Amino acid sequence: MNDTPNADAGQAASRRGPRIRYREARARDGADQAEVFHHAVMQGAMAHYSVAQREAWVSALPRDASAWAARQALYTTLVAECDGRCVGFLELEPARGRIVTLYVWPSLARRGIGATLLIHAERLLVEQGVGRASIEASLMLAEGLVRRGWRDLGQEWVERGGERLPRHRLEKSLVALET
Repeated sequence: MNDTPNADAGQAASRRGPRIRYREARARDGADQAEVFHHAVMQGAMAHYSVAQREAWVSALPRDASAWAARQALYTTLVAECDGRCVGFLELEPARGRIVTLYVWPSLARRGIGATLLIHAERLLVEQGVGRASIEASLMLAEGLVRRGWRDLGQEWVERGGERLPRHRLEKSLVALET
């Protein structure tokens, strides 16, 4: 039996997994956003898209911190932070009710980080009086969104760097919940 309380607390924390905080993005998150995007596409999407498609996809946005920081001026950007680093993010156009991007570091995928970012985005949209959200989702994201109440409006194709990539258009009615 271990009588050291700190050891027990550390073991309990490791069983729960990493501690994730959700917040609005800061300019310093740009470098992490670039890496999350790159790795989410190149590793996370490999079961759904060819190497050529993934390479074309990542080439559509620069792997540069300043470019991602500049996007924060265009979109409301929410991040999931672990140990002071951005490990997932979502870009949102509130005026259009549109979720522009949603990416999570591949080794942390399927742990609820993306779902929690979506919950925060939906809440922000409802607070701004938006009744419907939309997203153009990758093949890897679309199925999970449908399970979470999003309606699939059909598949479409987008061209990136000479490659055609399939994605799904989805929408969701948003309802304010009383608490």
